[in-house]
Amino acid sequence: MIARYGYSTVGAALGATIVGSALVWLVVEGKPLQTGIMLLLFCAFAFTLNFFRDPERVTPKGEGFVLAPADGKVVQVDKVKDDEYHKEEVVQVAIFMSPLNVHVNRFPIGGKVDYYRYIPGEYLVAFDHKSSLRNERTHIGVDNGRFKVLFKQIAGFVARRIVADVHEGMPAVAGERFGMIRFGSRVDMLMPPHADVLVRLGDRTVAGETVVAIVPQSGGPKVA
Repeated sequence: MIARYGYSTVGAALGATIVGSALVWLVVEGKPLQTGIMLLLFCAFAFTLNFFRDPERVTPKGEGFVLAPADGKVVQVDKVKDDEYHKEEVVQVAIFMSPLNVHVNRFPIGGKVDYYRYIPGEYLVAFDHKSSLRNERTHIGVDNGRFKVLFKQIAGFVARRIVADVHEGMPAVAGERFGMIRFGSRVDMLMPPHADVLVRLGDRTVAGETVVAIVPQSGGPKVA
């Protein structure tokens, strides 16, 4: 299954592969060279196709579950001050997506989107923690009536195109697709200070399936 956000890119890549292969067959002399160039074209198309894959996911149900919004590797679990949305100290979990990961993003909780902000910026490598403050990014806040989660789509060194199909006031369904970041990036999650984080640095997450944290009714902050 191909992500709908990538239809035009995959179509363009397919067209370029077909046209390029035809030109190579007609213009380039020598079968080894023809084969080599056509193989490179096919590999580029296969990479594009693989990048925009969009497999179905089974979303777990549970009280207070906060799901991973992205496939990737956990590169940060920390306490930070959030003056923008929560207006208090929060727990932050950052997930780095390599170009080989599925890049479709999914809502971590259900509720209502009550905050959206797009911020132009730089393109530092996404695993650099400074990218959370300096790179091009979107900030999306969802309130489920009991607690709120702010998540940030952060463009990386290669990624230059953030897709966020959201607007303030729209409903959010946990585990449902809402956008993607093209070709390597990062997603940060800011959760209530008493969230019980279940992942650790280096863990791999699956968007819409991995339970990153559980937010209890009350209690002190817990960071894995």
